[in-house]
Amino acid sequence: MGEAVSASEPPPDCRLCPRLAAFRDDNRRAEPDWCNAPVPSFGPPPGAGPVRLLIVGLAPGLRGANRTGRPFTGDDAGELLHRTLLRHGLARGDYRAAADDGLTLVGCRITNAVRCAPPGNKPTGAEVASCRRFLRAEIDELPRPSAILALGGKAHDATLAALDVKRSRFPFAHGAVHDPSTGLALIDSYHCSRYNVRTRRLTVAMFDDVVGRVRGCLESAPSILTTA
Repeated sequence: MGEAVSASEPPPDCRLCPRLAAFRDDNRRAEPDWCNAPVPSFGPPPGAGPVRLLIVGLAPGLRGANRTGRPFTGDDAGELLHRTLLRHGLARGDYRAAADDGLTLVGCRITNAVRCAPPGNKPTGAEVASCRRFLRAEIDELPRPSAILALGGKAHDATLAALDVKRSRFPFAHGAVHDPSTGLALIDSYHCSRYNVRTRRLTVAMFDDVVGRVRGCLESAPSILTTA
């Protein structure tokens, strides 16, 4: 499989999931200038202070993060996510849909439950389980108290699995705040995808409200859940 960069990052040529590795190889031949590799998490630069918010999506978009090499960068979901983070002081700079746009995150980190782009944007359950070790390590690195913002029901489920918590205890609901682990809040939002926005399942105002609540929870330390 190669050597992992860290416990929370798969190696650049990870072969844990044969279907995803083969899809990545095919995309590399078709688009050699794209990233076409496990997409690393995106966080503040070293020394910028603690990361107390982890934002979890499901998997890189084929023409978004799989192309640019940065989570939620290069597609419509990234536009909504990063511009909302900028409004709430969780990011600085300009988002220009490229990994070298100079955008920096403030106190938060963005990752995916599955690190490689899946065919049809749909990873299998086995693939989510194979990548769980990296999400678990990422969560373990968070100081307490901290929060996780799950973008979509599948990211919510993957996060609970990484915490070894039964899904039935904390069902997904947009805007819900769960307490699955001591000092760790799990906050749900519908995924900020173009489809959800176009169908108005998620509006810009709804997403702004959730991120605003997350920011408020983080500012209410030492207990994130006291103001949820």
